[in-house]
Amino acid sequence: MSSKSERNDRKSGKKQALSGRPSGPRDRDQKPAAQGFGGRETAPRPQRASDRGKVDADNFLWGRHPVLAALANPARRGMGRLLATPERAAEIEDGKLAHGHKIEVVEAQALTRMLPPGAVHQGLAFKVQPLEGVALEDLAEPAQGVIVMLDQLTDPQNVGAIFRSALAFGARGIIVQDRHAPALAGALAKAAVGATERLPHARVTNLSRALERLADLGWRAVGLDGAGEQTLEEALDARPTVLVMGSEGDGIRRLVAEHCDVLAKIPMPGGFESLNVSNAAAVALYEAARAQRG
Repeated sequence: MSSKSERNDRKSGKKQALSGRPSGPRDRDQKPAAQGFGGRETAPRPQRASDRGKVDADNFLWGRHPVLAALANPARRGMGRLLATPERAAEIEDGKLAHGHKIEVVEAQALTRMLPPGAVHQGLAFKVQPLEGVALEDLAEPAQGVIVMLDQLTDPQNVGAIFRSALAFGARGIIVQDRHAPALAGALAKAAVGATERLPHARVTNLSRALERLADLGWRAVGLDGAGEQTLEEALDARPTVLVMGSEGDGIRRLVAEHCDVLAKIPMPGGFESLNVSNAAAVALYEAARAQRG
């Protein structure tokens, strides 16, 4: 895995709600915004369960493993709002796991109300800006090992699971397209079980140009495609490899596929049509790690 441990947090601000109303939960000291016409102040609209977390989901990590990994990430030092139930707060204090962050103790029910519906927080949440990523060259130099490229994968559960597998099998990092990738927070971070804090990622504007740059730096691109003429075992070797994974529905886009050196498939003797993309990524990462060892 890459020795590049430094991360930067996204600096962009929150989107403004079209109605002018606050789009997420207020901090306790924040006054209600003036609403209505003619400068009159009206009572804020009660927040429905379906509204919760629409914007702030991208700014929250929840669950024991994601939060503890974020607290241990040097780039997170001195920022964020750490919320914990009394039991979790005692665990963090006893284990010296806060890494300089102040713990705000809240009851479990209050924590649940702050998060999107269905969030399994395990008594811990951390409100921070999503990680922005590193430069492409930080992942690619020196050219060795495996990098994963995700072509417009948008399902947070799948992306989070791929981060987890990539870390487990020793990948250098993950490349995503900036405009079509979910934030590394919320349900994605929960599915990644802390991997988003430990595995570097790069956001690029154009995946095809990124593959051209990687080729210049000595990388070979292998795209996963069910119609590929070679199997993964035949296509992979010990050279520096970029594993390109396509979207959940459409697969790798044509122009991205044209920039791959080879398209390969996972043989399925059981006759089942296809695998979930995160499962396919785990299989491909295992095969790539095995090929790297020669």
